[in-house]
Amino acid sequence: MLDVIPDNQWEEFKKTCQAPLPLTFRITGSRAHAQEVLNLFKERHLPNLTNVTFEGETLKAPTELHWYPNKLAWQLDVPKTVIRKNEQFAKTQRFLVIENAVGNISRQEAVSMIPPIVLEVEPQHTVLDMCAAPGSKTAQLIEALHKDTDEPTGFVVANDADARRSHMLVHQLKRLNSPNLMVVNHDAQFFPRIKTVPGSDKKIDLLKFDRILCDVPCSGDGTMRKNVNVWKTWNTQSGLGLHQVQLNILNRGLHLLKNGGRLVYSTCSLNPIENEAVVAAALRKWGDSVKLVNCDDKLPGLVRNQGVSTWPVIDRNMELKNKGDEGTVETWFKPSEEEASKFNLQNCIRVYPHQQNTGGFFITVFEKVADLEKPNDKKRLATPTEDVEEETVEKKIKSNDESTTIVLPQKKERLPRDANEEPFVFVDPKHQAIESCWNFYGIDDKFDRNTCLVRNATGEPTRVIYTVSSSLRDIIQANDDRLKIIYSGVKLFVSQRSDIECSWRIQGESLPVMKHHMSKKRIVSANLDMLKFLLTDSFPKFEDLEAKNLDSQFIEAVKNLSSGCAFIEFDRKDGENLFLPVWKGTKCINLMVSKEDTHELLYRVFNIETSAKDNAKAEAQKKAQKTEGEKTDESKEATTA
Repeated sequence: MLDVIPDNQWEEFKKTCQAPLPLTFRITGSRAHAQEVLNLFKERHLPNLTNVTFEGETLKAPTELHWYPNKLAWQLDVPKTVIRKNEQFAKTQRFLVIENAVGNISRQEAVSMIPPIVLEVEPQHTVLDMCAAPGSKTAQLIEALHKDTDEPTGFVVANDADARRSHMLVHQLKRLNSPNLMVVNHDAQFFPRIKTVPGSDKKIDLLKFDRILCDVPCSGDGTMRKNVNVWKTWNTQSGLGLHQVQLNILNRGLHLLKNGGRLVYSTCSLNPIENEAVVAAALRKWGDSVKLVNCDDKLPGLVRNQGVSTWPVIDRNMELKNKGDEGTVETWFKPSEEEASKFNLQNCIRVYPHQQNTGGFFITVFEKVADLEKPNDKKRLATPTEDVEEETVEKKIKSNDESTTIVLPQKKERLPRDANEEPFVFVDPKHQAIESCWNFYGIDDKFDRNTCLVRNATGEPTRVIYTVSSSLRDIIQANDDRLKIIYSGVKLFVSQRSDIECSWRIQGESLPVMKHHMSKKRIVSANLDMLKFLLTDSFPKFEDLEAKNLDSQFIEAVKNLSSGCAFIEFDRKDGENLFLPVWKGTKCINLMVSKEDTHELLYRVFNIETSAKDNAKAEAQKKAQKTEGEKTDESKEATTA
């Protein structure tokens, strides 16, 4: 009835929607070793996944998503039962799990990858993701920010209205180790004004974003291949009821957008009421202040349809409605012929499941030409303005075709156990607790020492010290009274032992930035034989290392270091050099990498396959304990590290 799928494609469309969604993943393009990870897949896995038969049928080989930049996204079009039971596909699944855990790849639906690409984020941009959970698109935005640089000047603000989902965002995004990320918890319709200068309320100091993603809540009919409940629960009322919320979020986003900035509006719905009708209402309101961007030349190879300019409005009783009918909203309806010629709704992108074996998606790119002084329409839409604060706004809700105004209570969400609701307090860079770190690690003056913060009410550095980008520091300091900040900053220093020269070690997640600011005084070089040994042995003594005769120069250099945290640079002639933290004791050393990183490095560098249960270092430690009776105090401290 909506007529968005041509009649001659309807049966193919329906059949595709009844089939399972393929597994798709993309490689983190901002990582220096992205090409290496891609080559691992193509050389060690792809040949074994080609011409494979399962229960008498030849399985389709993985294919690259041709429209995704640099050939970094792939699709596995086989059932989950095959992936679990077939040995070769199971090995690939293990590879994907490991690389996902360390942030080298992301499992993500193919069509979900489109909005961040057409947003065209650059390292200097301020970026807002208004409805970010579960975070796969946000991860793409962060990767774009860090492309070609470990220290971008821009940042990403990831927001979600649901408190629990905001905390879950952190788990998805922290593996990217970006100090340029802030996660906040606000209703996107009433996203608060953000000051850029502490102590200022002047409008000129309010933040406007270069790039905004509005991937709004929707009826989700484009997700029916992975969400079987859509088949049972879908009705026309879903789109009608969500239309105003979607429009409110879009209008709020356009308010927060810089002149010359770009905003992407997207849904996983095919319903014009949630898509073109929302876009048309925003264009009607903003007039010449905004325009739609034609993306026909973007993503070559992506099969797509243009947006539509006409559609019927069908109510919950499946009855056709006309503009002005009781219980209808004016913005549900198609634009006039004059409006349609001006709006250019054909510039919207529609992706249908049967076109290239994906989910369904809708994407529109806005460009802001100028700020809107006064709305074009005399009758104001129920949209928050620059001066609206979310806590005081009454929300319009559509229910049973009657318009009622209610105040929604703030529900107390049950948060994850590791959720930290402590404040963000910046620490004086000359504080006694951390001043010694600058000299001990040889941190240069180019590193902004005013970016260090703690997450406790006392403001004292006791256990962990975090660092954020300089631009985010100003935002956090200026908005502690108006932003519900869930997460920001990566761990920089972690308290270790008080009986050594420096009682703080540098945490591995901050190394992508800190390695550019450290002198060579705590850095030693080693060969790959030493790396292999340290990945599989725990707390080896120097005398044992010397007996192995793996790298005498490295052992001598490490022994000359004072006890505490140090770093090893491993020279790889055929790949990216590795820079890893190590704990140096008086008699032994220990490579401080996680179990997941250990498995990934063993496979990527040495082609050693592991299972999820494998933990070579832990087993080596147990073996040493049996031999010696018990660990030394020193190794206990290193274990804590």
